[in-house]
Amino acid sequence: MQSAKAKIMTINFSKKWIKITLHILVWVVLITLPYIINVNRSRPPHPLSSYEENQFLRLNFISYFYWIAIFYLNNKVLIPSFFYRKKYLWYGLSFVGCLLLAITIHSILFRILLPDFDFNLGRTLWFNTPTFLLTIAASAAFTMISDRINEEKRALQREQENMKTELSFLRSQISPHFIFNVLNNIVALVRLKSNELEPTVMKLSGLMQYMLYETDEEKVSIKTETEYLKAYIDLQKQRFGKKIVIETNIDIEREFDEIEPMLLIPFIENAFKHGVGMIEKPQIFVDLKTENELLTFTVRNKFSEDDTEVKDAASGIGLANVSRRLNLLYGKEHQLEIEKKNGWFNVCLTLKLTV
Repeated sequence: MQSAKAKIMTINFSKKWIKITLHILVWVVLITLPYIINVNRSRPPHPLSSYEENQFLRLNFISYFYWIAIFYLNNKVLIPSFFYRKKYLWYGLSFVGCLLLAITIHSILFRILLPDFDFNLGRTLWFNTPTFLLTIAASAAFTMISDRINEEKRALQREQENMKTELSFLRSQISPHFIFNVLNNIVALVRLKSNELEPTVMKLSGLMQYMLYETDEEKVSIKTETEYLKAYIDLQKQRFGKKIVIETNIDIEREFDEIEPMLLIPFIENAFKHGVGMIEKPQIFVDLKTENELLTFTVRNKFSEDDTEVKDAASGIGLANVSRRLNLLYGKEHQLEIEKKNGWFNVCLTLKLTV
C-alpha cells in the first residue's frame, strides 16, 4: 500500500514539474521572440545614452509582467467565461479592453521612466500590438490544448470507473448462481448420508472464502483459480459419482501468471447444468493449458437436442456475463468460440494472461 501511494505521489510530482516546465518554456519563447524579430522596442531612432538605454530595458522588463497578467487573464477568465460559452462579442470587447489597458499602463511607465521623451501613441501601438497578439494567441493555444488533454483524461477516468462498476455488477451476478449450485451438492450428500459430507463442507467453505474475499482483487494467480476449478469439479464428481464421465486435464506452465477471478467457472457450471439429466451417457471434458503467456481453455459436454427440461430463472446468465467480461477486460486479446454440433456443446477460449 505504501509503495502504491509513493508511486502515485511520484507521478503527481512529475506531472507538476512537467506543467511548470511547460509554462517556463512558453514564457521563454514569448520573452525572447520580440527581440528575435526586433519588435517591442519603442525607442526613438536617434542614438541613446547608457542611462536612456537602461531605462528602456527597465521599461521592457516591467512590461513582461502585464503581458504575463494578460496571458493568465485570458487563460483563466476570458476564454472560460466568454469564448467557451460562445459569447464572442464580449470576448472581443474584453480583447480590445486588454490591449487598451496594456497601452495605458505602458504609457504611464514610459512617462515615469523616460520623462525627457515625448510619448508617441502610434509608435507604441505599432511595437506593442504584435507582442499583445502573440501573448493572446499563445494563451488561447495553451488553454485549449490543456483543456483538451484534461477532458480526455477525465473521459478515460469515467470510462475506467464505468468499466469497474459494470465488472462488479457482472461478477455479483455470477456469485449467487454459483452459490445455488454448490448448495445443491450439500443437499445431495445429506440425502445420501455420505461419509464425504464433512470434508465436502470443508471444501465448500474454502470455496466460499475464495469467492467472498479473494475475488475482490482485480486479478488472482492462475494457480489459485485452477485450484478453485479443481475443487468445484471434485464436488460435482462426488455428487454424480459414476453417473457421468468427467475428465479433467490442467497443465499450468507458470503458476504466477494472473487472470481475472471467476472468469472460467461459468463455462464449467454451464457444462454441469446442461450436460446432465435426461442425456444418454453424459460426458464432460475440461482441458486447460497455459504456454507462452497464452491460456487455452476447452470445455465439452453432451447435450440433448430435444431437451424439454425446464431450466431455472438463472439459466444462461453465466455465459452471457463471462462473454461481456471478456470483452471488457481483454478486448482483442481473447477469442471465444461456442459451438453446438452433433449433440456436443463446445466452448474454446484463448486469451493472453498478461495484457
